[in-house]
Amino acid sequence: MLTLHAADLLIAVPGPAPVPDGAVVVDGDTVAALGPYEELAAAYPRARVRRWPGVLTPGLRQWHGTWLLERAYHPDPREHEELGDRPLTGERLEALDMTDTRWAGSVRRGVQQMLRHGTTAVAIGSNPVVATAVARSGLTVVPALGAPGILFEEPNLDPFRNAYGLADAVASPLTVGGRADFAVFDVPDVTDVPDAFDDAALLEAGAGTCVATVLAGRLVHRRR
Repeated sequence: MLTLHAADLLIAVPGPAPVPDGAVVVDGDTVAALGPYEELAAAYPRARVRRWPGVLTPGLRQWHGTWLLERAYHPDPREHEELGDRPLTGERLEALDMTDTRWAGSVRRGVQQMLRHGTTAVAIGSNPVVATAVARSGLTVVPALGAPGILFEEPNLDPFRNAYGLADAVASPLTVGGRADFAVFDVPDVTDVPDAFDDAALLEAGAGTCVATVLAGRLVHRRR
């Protein structure tokens, strides 16, 4: 089934001018077309339409998957009252009784958190529990080669942190015939003046503004 994903602003490739009221047509796991919504809606009248607020970009790349999934504990929702909802590291992690089952649950929840932050590609090591969870999610595995060498803070679930621009954070451009991996971020200030788009505003707002993540054509996250 064809699906047309429309947003206030489309950035298929970081750098060139964005497309106001842009859209992506998805056929299975592939990008079938990119361009203005009105043109694509006319060209694909039978496509199911999903309209999102904000800016649609290529999916993001998480450089620090090993650290986030092997050195941080993501609490179960049933533990939020006691432990909070943020990843636990350092002394707080060391104080927990971490069984294999508990670690496996943390990894699965960590992967889901990445999807909620628009991530479609992640760099990981050889840990089999992590590799299995990532494979089941459909996230693309990428090498850590080229990751930022110096961090000013601990790795973060938000790939926009420690990025100098959108191009530093995306996994790969959206192209016709390529895999349909993208995300949408509800950042009104970014879409108000599309001709003067500044990705610094998007980075400042953060990937926590993600309202939708599409992975190989599948809607894997939708903020309600």
